[in-house]
Amino acid sequence: MGTFLVIVKTLAEGALTALQISAGAFLIAALCGLALALARTFIHHRLVQVTIAAYSEWMRNVPALAHLFVLYFGLASAGIRLSPVMAACLGLGLVGASVLCDIFTAGLRSLHMGQREAALAVGLTPAQVLHCVLLPQMLRVTLPSLGNYGSQLVKDTSIASAIAVPEIMFYARNLVTSTFETTLIYLAAMALYAAIVLPITWAFASTERRLEACR
Repeated sequence: MGTFLVIVKTLAEGALTALQISAGAFLIAALCGLALALARTFIHHRLVQVTIAAYSEWMRNVPALAHLFVLYFGLASAGIRLSPVMAACLGLGLVGASVLCDIFTAGLRSLHMGQREAALAVGLTPAQVLHCVLLPQMLRVTLPSLGNYGSQLVKDTSIASAIAVPEIMFYARNLVTSTFETTLIYLAAMALYAAIVLPITWAFASTERRLEACR
């Protein structure tokens, strides 16, 4: 019983770190992804479009772990030292930006752009049109995809253990080395990931249903 309590307590500490990384990476991904989506939708310069497309393809086709290694080990060799948690947030966030860029772009393009011209015609500024007209509708359209991305992001934090981030899998491997309770520890880690992801999935689904009911 004492060993089990130690396992649960240790993995719970890793869960807090995983949640911190998930929140930081989601914020970076959302802000950068939205900026890229707006540029892709409203700036029709060829260089801008090619640059965004190249960024998205690169981030999607290179493993996220490779990005974490470059940010943590590569930058350190150049004299720029990031903490493991910061490197994980930045790396997963930049990879996520390419995913959310596609999601937000699809959401914006699904809206009738005549709304934008009408809002500008009645005197709203471009920023007000985005804030009051386009972005709320885009959020409603993209909410299911955002929920899926958020759930996947929590699971993706497991790769951050490769750069010594003290998250769930980092502690799980250390516990296995010290206690040899392999099955118990990894089952507990799996249960902990499920305990984090399922409420996130439920929250997004519940919000989606409430928004649908308000239509």
